[in-house]
Amino acid sequence: MFLTQRVNYNMTLSALVLSEAPARLWGLSSMERLRRQTREAGEVTWLGDSGALPAEGEVLLFVGRFLFETRTLKGLMANPGSVLVAADGTPAAAFVTASQAEQVLKYLISGSKVIPDGMRRLEPGDIAAFNVALRSAHPPLLELITEQRKNELENMLYGNAYRGVTDLVTKFLFPRPARTLVHWCARLGLTPNMVTSIGFLLVLLACHFFREGHYAAGLAAGWVMTLLDTVDGKLARVTVRSSRFGHLYDHLIDLLHPPFWYVFWGKSLVPPPLVFGLDLDALSWLLIIAYGLGRLVELIFNQLGNCTIFTWRPFDAWFRLITARRNPCMVLLTLSVLIGRPDWGFLAVVGWTMLTTGVMFVRLAQGLVSRFARGPLTSWLGANNVATGPHARSFRIFGGTRGAYKA
Repeated sequence: MFLTQRVNYNMTLSALVLSEAPARLWGLSSMERLRRQTREAGEVTWLGDSGALPAEGEVLLFVGRFLFETRTLKGLMANPGSVLVAADGTPAAAFVTASQAEQVLKYLISGSKVIPDGMRRLEPGDIAAFNVALRSAHPPLLELITEQRKNELENMLYGNAYRGVTDLVTKFLFPRPARTLVHWCARLGLTPNMVTSIGFLLVLLACHFFREGHYAAGLAAGWVMTLLDTVDGKLARVTVRSSRFGHLYDHLIDLLHPPFWYVFWGKSLVPPPLVFGLDLDALSWLLIIAYGLGRLVELIFNQLGNCTIFTWRPFDAWFRLITARRNPCMVLLTLSVLIGRPDWGFLAVVGWTMLTTGVMFVRLAQGLVSRFARGPLTSWLGANNVATGPHARSFRIFGGTRGAYKA
């Protein structure tokens, strides 16, 4: 298995795109997509033509007629002296020293399937399929771009940008409508941060409606916000516009707003709920503490290895579908309004949050035992035989989100 991340670039890095693709994908030309994808490598000098090859340093050579995922490029850049080839053996890119660049450039232009002497052959299948950030497992993309394949390739990019392990609403209900909204946003030139900002305004609007007891209006604002929360991340990935600020902005909103929704919902109830002698304030604090502890458990678990608490074992992926995060709790609140008992919705969210956080504590304890007994934790999604082994059924569901690939 090849490495998937190159940490330090000690030499000057140059890049050259040999040709341009005949179609723009999600509004981006091959050159612009590659420029955005290589930003994480640090300072890259982009060469205008083959006559500008440097005398020293390292050189990235791309055939612009191919579609690369960011993970594909990271896999290539983790392996100096390698040529990246498509499934049929056609060369697509190379990462070489300046002294090798001219020879490899001629090889890429020729399209020969015979690897030059001294170079290593690298295919997408050699790059680790498990994606920690997206909780999914599929080889990174390397596809030939044609005008006829434009919709197909955009569909692949969107599907690969979707998380495999997530809540039941995001996984089964949102893929199709979110894809439509991502298309609209890309065509209108909206940035992911713009979408996140619209979502933040809806967060505040939902807070107001819940506090005033206007449950239907609050739920409408909340559900639109949850859909936009799916859209901004996918838009960032397919248009390669992710940023540290955008990541922090989006995740802080996601982390902080749910307890406010639930507490404001509870404060609007007349008469206020009373369960086992616990009044509204006590129930609200139980909810906030349980929610905060659940998030803390996630953070601690992430330090135990190369997986999250929801990607360690198949059970955890199934559990993530219904864990008391915002979307499953929104389902509980919506059902309570439909049956005319919003107080039951609040109590259900309190109880479910406490229960699922308790399960997470058990999983953390088990993870700690495994970490000290057998070393860093790894995800079942990264196993070599995961597609055909005993967890094949779970892999078909959580290795990716199939609904996200449907046009």
